[in-house]
Amino acid sequence: MRLVSYLLNLVYGLLLIAVSPVLAYRALVLKKYRSGWSQKFLGKLHEREGDRPCFWFHAVSVGEVLQLPPLLTILREQHPELEFVITTTTHTGYAVAREKFPGHTVCYFPLDFSWSVKRALQRIRPSAVILVEMELWPNFVLAADRMRIPVSIINGRLSEKSFRGYWRLRALIGPLLNRLELMAVQTDAYAERFSRLAGKSEQIQVTGSIKFDGIEVERGNPLTRELRDTFQLKKRDMVLIAGSTQDPEERIALDVYLELRRQYPDLRLILVPRHQERFEEVAALVRSYGLPLICRSQQSDEDQGRFIPFSTSERPPICLLDTLGELKACWGLADFAFVGGSLTKRGGQNMIEPAGYGAALLFGPNTWNFKDIVAALLQHEAATVVRNQAELEGQLTNWLRNPEAAREQGSRAQEFVLSQRGATLRTAELLMRSLNEAAQSAEKAA
Repeated sequence: MRLVSYLLNLVYGLLLIAVSPVLAYRALVLKKYRSGWSQKFLGKLHEREGDRPCFWFHAVSVGEVLQLPPLLTILREQHPELEFVITTTTHTGYAVAREKFPGHTVCYFPLDFSWSVKRALQRIRPSAVILVEMELWPNFVLAADRMRIPVSIINGRLSEKSFRGYWRLRALIGPLLNRLELMAVQTDAYAERFSRLAGKSEQIQVTGSIKFDGIEVERGNPLTRELRDTFQLKKRDMVLIAGSTQDPEERIALDVYLELRRQYPDLRLILVPRHQERFEEVAALVRSYGLPLICRSQQSDEDQGRFIPFSTSERPPICLLDTLGELKACWGLADFAFVGGSLTKRGGQNMIEPAGYGAALLFGPNTWNFKDIVAALLQHEAATVVRNQAELEGQLTNWLRNPEAAREQGSRAQEFVLSQRGATLRTAELLMRSLNEAAQSAEKAA
């Protein structure tokens, strides 16, 4: 397999050269990809001291990072001696991980060059590596295998589209999967796909999705209350949140909101763009409509309750959540929740969080990234699909005329979320069993 590593280095190097103009543009003009290069390219992660057992969790971006707090809490309660290292790939994921895990080591994941992954593993010296959902890099897995460090996947998911892509590379992917200690996956369908790729199923366990366990269901939590005050929402207000949106979904939400407010003056709108770099773009869009605006990032405790210029009861401000890691709590303000990336080609975003609060849930037809969850929500009559702006406006009009119908759908969504809990505890038990078995095997070999 060392020959495979060298060939992969060559392929990665050629790819890096090919995309270097794009990377340079994004770094210089868009100010992206500027941090963590010594960790990514050279594997110079923070060197861990001591010999306490350590779990290295890799969470690609924000969504995967936010799945970890309940799991780490359970593991730490059961085994207080455990250390945790959390790595991410994206800048936003790194920022959220630093915020969520101030007492633990947070780094960037190394690029999959053989020298980078080897040095990273030598510096962290983990007892086990746990990959959240599916982030399988050949050189990393091979290096961990040579160093006898068990690698596992938790909350594994494998969409039909991803499966077709991996199937073309099954001569490489199959042996990598067979080197994993554990594949804890969300559904039977995912288990079957992993099994076909690996050629066997001994390491595969169906645990359910840990996303459900970290879902907040209480609207009275402190951060949601703080956001309510920040956005100056009144008890009588009916709140529409368009969250995790992409262009042109913010414009669609604004047009629908302005049309509906003619008949329903208590309607308020909160916009939450998916990507940090679009915060100012969306703020400019709102201002281009001549509407007052409250930006979360510009509101301090002293500002809460302050009069927003040009806002009146007829023209209340549009609310923009332009901070990281707060959408989860913001959904608790929603009477109606539109989940973005679903009228575009993104493939949808996480709709479990608004469902947990019992919001009346809407999303577009393009939700292939969450196919199983969408199917379950629709089966429980806990969500509504809108294919375009007209259908979004029509469904919201129906709910504003008949609020009880919206509340009933929201209740079904919350009941569904509550019924799915328990995957985090099952995953923690599997990880500890796997670690104990690996330790026993090492003792016997010694």
